[in-house]
Amino acid sequence: MKKQRRLISLTNFSDLNISESTQRALAKMGFEEATPIQEGTVRFGMEGRDVIGQAQTGTGKTAAFGIPIIEKVDIRNTAVQALVIAPTRELAIQVSEEIYRIGADKRVRILSVYGGQEIGRQIRALRNNPQIIVGTPGRILDHIKRKTLKLDGVQTLVLDEADEMLNMGFIEDINTILASVPAERQTLLFSATMPGPIRKIAETFMKNPEMVKIKSKEMTVENIEQFFVKSQEREKFDILSRLLNVQQPELAIIFGRTKRRVDELSQALGIRGYIAEGIHGDLTQAKRMSVLKQFKEGKVDILVATDVAARGLDISGVTHVYNFDIPQDPESYVHRIGRTGRAGKSGVAITFVTPREMGYLRIVEETTKKQMTPLNPPSSDEAILGQQRVAVEQLTEIVTKNELSDYTHLAADLLEKFEAKDLVAAALRSLTREPNDTPVSISEERPLPSRGNSRGGGGGYKGNRSGGRPSSGGGGRGYGGGARRSGGSGGNAPSGSRDGARRDSSSRSRTTKSDR
Repeated sequence: MKKQRRLISLTNFSDLNISESTQRALAKMGFEEATPIQEGTVRFGMEGRDVIGQAQTGTGKTAAFGIPIIEKVDIRNTAVQALVIAPTRELAIQVSEEIYRIGADKRVRILSVYGGQEIGRQIRALRNNPQIIVGTPGRILDHIKRKTLKLDGVQTLVLDEADEMLNMGFIEDINTILASVPAERQTLLFSATMPGPIRKIAETFMKNPEMVKIKSKEMTVENIEQFFVKSQEREKFDILSRLLNVQQPELAIIFGRTKRRVDELSQALGIRGYIAEGIHGDLTQAKRMSVLKQFKEGKVDILVATDVAARGLDISGVTHVYNFDIPQDPESYVHRIGRTGRAGKSGVAITFVTPREMGYLRIVEETTKKQMTPLNPPSSDEAILGQQRVAVEQLTEIVTKNELSDYTHLAADLLEKFEAKDLVAAALRSLTREPNDTPVSISEERPLPSRGNSRGGGGGYKGNRSGGRPSSGGGGRGYGGGARRSGGSGGNAPSGSRDGARRDSSSRSRTTKSDR
């Protein structure tokens, strides 16, 4: 096994030598920058190498193996060209849906198969020549035994969450399946841990695999207060404006998911009267350095950035980080909020999350071992009161410094004309940022794929019939968590059930773990 390669930076998908159609599909999904596990796996996967990806759930593994699969599938070839094995029916449905979305422009035919669904329906769907099969071990093995699933054309095999399949007792089934696919193939194995039996599978069935290990970071900076604001997409900018008015950060970084988002946010903030500049990968190096210089010198109060543009930033004095768009993986979250709370100073991190993105928030909390505090957004009146408090503090600080000798004669003249109370009130008003409701244009970004609480059956057939949508609903697995959502043509699966909990009568019962 090769020495592991740990990748910790983020890369634009355009740098990974993938087709424009796949890049367009990823952009529609809201993905612009590859997570570390995606960067390593896609690079090696596109070169045809075997890969072991060791990373926690929620780091973007599905896209990591889904992109090479889609890139390599020959749409003219009617054979099954890729086989993805997942531990649960919920995950199998979820993975198939995300791969379908990645290959939307290519119109690839995908089928998910799993226990608990009528096998006759799956047999009929298999006759439609799916090119990618995503399924659970028990049902895949059942189809192999029935000779309803032919795997002699498989070029790529993926084991997703291999340690989970080991824990659920599927190791024998996996060995049997692996022995049933062509020896000349590419194998991608993903596992949060690498116990002995998983290592044995790698040694037996993989050829000199590349190791991509992404170690989840725990939050070690205890002096960062972490909050989240739950809001609809269309409400986020006004809430952000009120938070800025109340909190008055000395230096703040606002993270957006895409370059378009950064451009629109920085422009909208300028319209509302904030001193803000944006940086992203399309800026020239000279422009980027100029913006960063202004930010470091305090000439710009707010820096709006993408993850890639903010890579390696080491700027002291950042008091607040705002995640206007929740990042697609926990590693990016840790990287973002690490821009504040440095050198022993305190910092504040606030993440905006839409109702359908709450599952992502929970995965971040699980990974960082720290729970975020819900924050009620301030009302307009509260924003004004906050601004007034800031004005009082500013005026008090000026008086305390006692550097007023150049202004005392002007003050004396004014006191002859106006009441002292009125003069102080006028000074406070001049220091108070009045509410600015100037209309701004912020495009609504597609939220990250839903992590709803509903569970259900139906690993429907996803083909190119009339260019239709996949028959299973739901989204991807950028770094999602919580309950895995599915829906479609099959029967409903009991909450928390796994493939091993309801196997066909030809397979033995398994002891299962509860959903993570």
